Amino acid sequence: MLHRISHQWARAEMGIAALLAVAITGLVLLNVVTRAMSASIFWVDEAAIYAMTWMTFLAASAAVHFGHSVGVTILTDALPDPAARAAQRAVDVVVLVFAMLMLWLGWRWFLPLDLMRAGFDTMAFQGETFNFIYAEPTLTLGIRKFWLWLIMPIFALGLMLHAVANLLRPLPQGAKA
Repeated sequence: MLHRISHQWARAEMGIAALLAVAITGLVLLNVVTRAMSASIFWVDEAAIYAMTWMTFLAASAAVHFGHSVGVTILTDALPDPAARAAQRAVDVVVLVFAMLMLWLGWRWFLPLDLMRAGFDTMAFQGETFNFIYAEPTLTLGIRKFWLWLIMPIFALGLMLHAVANLLRPLPQGAKA
């Protein structure tokens, strides 16, 4: 069941990443056209950058599920099958630890409990914590950056889901890492 949930999450990540890729293409083309007409739209660059960031994190998380992440296999190819499978499990554990660490750092960064204790009053939250994450606006889009930075905990949750699903999935016999 967990593998099925991981699969559906990865499909959603890839679908959103594909939509963002289309948006990036459109934004870049819009930028080219408006600059050629000497009528630049300044928010387009920033929107394309944030779309690229979200696309990258979502696709990277999905790549862990689908096993399409970049890997250096010179060592595992030389190992006997049981050792290669153990190495693959070790990689899955490292990915899980990385995801958990990222989630913990995101928790420390966003401080959701402190924000709730402040009654979702960002000014009170800033005064108590000296954390200005919820106040900083983007340069040209005019939205709060924390909405865009939410990709970090979303990525960490997806990565953790995929890593746990990979750890619980049996590796086929004779499969190199």
